[in-house]
Amino acid sequence: MSRMKPDFVPWRTLRRAGVAAVLVAGAAAGSAQEAPAAAPPAPVYNIEIIVLRAADPEGSAENWSSETGVRSIAGDESATGSSQVGHFVAALPAAVWQLGELEERLRSSGAYVPVAHAAWSQTASAWGTRAGFAVQKLGINVPGLSGNVFLERGQFLHLGMTLTYATSVPLPSLGAGAGTSFIINESRRVRFYERNYFDHPAFGVIALVTPAQGARPPGR
Repeated sequence: MSRMKPDFVPWRTLRRAGVAAVLVAGAAAGSAQEAPAAAPPAPVYNIEIIVLRAADPEGSAENWSSETGVRSIAGDESATGSSQVGHFVAALPAAVWQLGELEERLRSSGAYVPVAHAAWSQTASAWGTRAGFAVQKLGINVPGLSGNVFLERGQFLHLGMTLTYATSVPLPSLGAGAGTSFIINESRRVRFYERNYFDHPAFGVIALVTPAQGARPPGR
C-alpha cells in the first residue's frame, strides 16, 4: 500500500499570497472613511492678581455715582460671533505665585495696603462675551469686595474686570460717604509676563497673565 504524500506548496507561492493579502487589507482600510481629527485643546492661561488700596490717596473728591460703562484700553476688537465661554481649571498654590515679592514691597512701603491676592488657571472666553468668574470662585473672600474677572481671546488676549469695593469708612481724601461703592469696570489687551495696573482713586488691581504650559518659574 503506497503512502500518500502531503500536498507541497512552494514557499514562493505562500509568500506571494501573503503579500497579496496585506495589499488587499491595506486597500480596504484606505477606502474606509477617515475619522475627523479632534479639535486641539483650548490654551490654558495662568492669571494672578493683587487687589490693593492706597493708605491715604490724594486728590480732589469725585462724583462716585457717575461710574458706569466698561473702559476698553488698547486693542479693541469687534465681536467674534463665538459664544465660547472660558472654563475654570484650578486655583494655583501660593508656592507658584509670581507676585509675592511685589505684594511684600507694597505692604512694607506704607503707601499701599494689599486687600487680596489670588491666582488661578483658566481657558479664555470669546471676545465680546464678558464671561468670567466671581471673585469668590477665584478664592477671594474680602468683605466689601465683589464682582467678576474675565479673560477674552479675539485677535489679541484681553483681561477685564468689573469689581466693586465698599468700605464702611472711606478715607477722608476720597470725599465719599460711608458705604460708598467704588467700581473698576475695565478691559485691556495684555501680553504674557507684563504687569498690568487697573487704576482707581480708591483701589486698584495689579494683574499678570502667563501661559500655563511652559510658564517661567516664579521670580523670572
